Amino acid sequence: MTILDLPNWEHLGRPRSFAGLMNLWESNFQRMQRLLPDLNLKVDQARSISQSDSPLYLDILERNPYTLTLMLTYRLADQTETPRLRVRIYRDAGVAQAMDAEPAEFGENLDRQWERNLLLNKWLDYCLEHGHGFALADHVS
Repeated sequence: MTILDLPNWEHLGRPRSFAGLMNLWESNFQRMQRLLPDLNLKVDQARSISQSDSPLYLDILERNPYTLTLMLTYRLADQTETPRLRVRIYRDAGVAQAMDAEPAEFGENLDRQWERNLLLNKWLDYCLEHGHGFALADHVS
């Protein structure tokens, strides 16, 4: 049995289907809104400090009228950045899509998208459970 076989994922639609992926994007958007309530954040970088977790860093990569692209990562003591997820938020559609750190080829595999977006979904839950948020985050210059 894998995590995708568990009943609590049924609300996301059939695993590894396009409809399920769209539901996962919507779920990611809801979690991103809790982590980053102001999707029109004016700074380019921010840091969230948690009492029970490593600092979480947010770097804005691109701002457009309907989208926001950002990088979420932990920066560890040895300067390693892991996990490092690029996220595109579609404000008008209400979805947030985890993307490769580097741009992927057109027509990327549905399974790969599902895995990456499921990772984002679980990581956002983890960050929120540990008190992360960018509403009152430290701005990094």
